[in-house]
Amino acid sequence: MSPRRERDPSDPSSGRPPVPDGKTVVRDEDWYGRDLSGERRTGHTFYDTDWTEVENDGGIFDECTFSGVKFNASRHTNAAFTNCTFKRCSFFDTRFEQCKAVGSVFQQCTFNILQVRGGDWSFVALPGADLRSALFEGVRMREADLTGVRLEGATVTGVDLSGSLLHGAKLSGADLRASDLSALDPLTVELAGAKIDLEQAAVVAAALGFDVT
Repeated sequence: MSPRRERDPSDPSSGRPPVPDGKTVVRDEDWYGRDLSGERRTGHTFYDTDWTEVENDGGIFDECTFSGVKFNASRHTNAAFTNCTFKRCSFFDTRFEQCKAVGSVFQQCTFNILQVRGGDWSFVALPGADLRSALFEGVRMREADLTGVRLEGATVTGVDLSGSLLHGAKLSGADLRASDLSALDPLTVELAGAKIDLEQAAVVAAALGFDVT
């Protein structure tokens, strides 16, 4: 009889969670005002880390997890947060310019005065997010999960929302001008007082079954 082989903890069939590599875990650290420009991290986990007023030009974070991280007043330019998970993070007065967040998931985060200009946020998941004070301008957000998102009074201009999930979204009073609303079902969202242009009005009317000529 052959000896029993001990399973590797990272083996999904073992029934036990993988053991984190201590070199890829950052916990309870103060990174206030740190310059992360050019930083490259893959598969790292950040717990309760303070990124307040961080400057990040061109940093790349792929498949990382951020839990309880404060991104307050941080500035990110030409940076990438791809396939990342953000849990209970704070984005107060946070700015992203020409950044990539493709495939990232945001859970129970706060977004007061968030500004996102340009870049690619396709396939991002923001279900139920409170983005009432947010600004999204010229961002690519194809096939994003925006189910139940709160965007009342927000600015969402020139945004590519094609294929996005918008069921239950609250868009009352939002500025949606020049954004792609082809995936919008006006019967499943709140649109009262939203600002749209004539081309968008035709798209909404067609979605309601009107013959626009």
